[in-house]
Amino acid sequence: MRVRVADHFGMCFGVRDAIELALDLTGRQPITILGDLVHNPDVVAEIDAAGAARARDREDVHTTAVLLTAHGTSDRVKLELRRQGHEVHDATCPLVTRAHLAAKRLVAEGRHPVVVGQAGHVEVRGLVGDLDEYTIVADKSEIEKLDARLLHEPRARLGIVAQTTQPLERVQDIVAAIRRRFPEADVRFIDTVCQPTKDRQQSLRDLVRDSDVVVVVGGSESNNSRKLAELAQQLGRPAHLVAGSSELRPEWFADCRVVGLTAGTSTPDRVIDEVKAWLEVL
Repeated sequence: MRVRVADHFGMCFGVRDAIELALDLTGRQPITILGDLVHNPDVVAEIDAAGAARARDREDVHTTAVLLTAHGTSDRVKLELRRQGHEVHDATCPLVTRAHLAAKRLVAEGRHPVVVGQAGHVEVRGLVGDLDEYTIVADKSEIEKLDARLLHEPRARLGIVAQTTQPLERVQDIVAAIRRRFPEADVRFIDTVCQPTKDRQQSLRDLVRDSDVVVVVGGSESNNSRKLAELAQQLGRPAHLVAGSSELRPEWFADCRVVGLTAGTSTPDRVIDEVKAWLEVL
């Protein structure tokens, strides 16, 4: 069986920078990370082993220094942490910061902000945390959330941004559906899907053409990893999302000639290498 590796895979620069910052800070002082630094179990375990504490809520932070995760945090949370006397360090990916700025710019234009993404995801929670009102749309079935607003204000001004790891085609499809449903509304869309996500999705499309089955290496909490597996399935290939080589099963590859291999943006290179080595000796 041959293993074909995607052109774009492995850690993006935002994740690498966040990890380097976390390890540097942990080596110099007691620090608490507010949440999971990135959505990968191996990375989280590495940071834990280095001595960083983790807290889910601000009230559970018991160190002076606190590190905000790569997914982004609202300015309101940062301000509250500083008011409580914490020294705040920020590992937010610059491309997530770009999405925050885009949302604020749309609000400044007098537009109602619409976020395409998963309401419970930490990135989306951070994105809407500074907004007084907003609508989160996960798919086209949720566009009806805007009905009440547009019913009384058909010429409303809407501003749309997206969670950075959403598939671009999915976001564009939702934007088009909103415009069709509310033809009188003034709709402005700013594309905030990050380039590493776009590159992986295009690379996966190329990979699927020559693969019998696809393996995506990434944590189960990683949105971009899950979306890669979903896209491979939508393109007609069996796809398996695994956190590491221990989760691989030989029966997945029966009668398989070529297996395509890709990974999420927060997956360490060594984990990808271990999965590749397992596949090559199957």
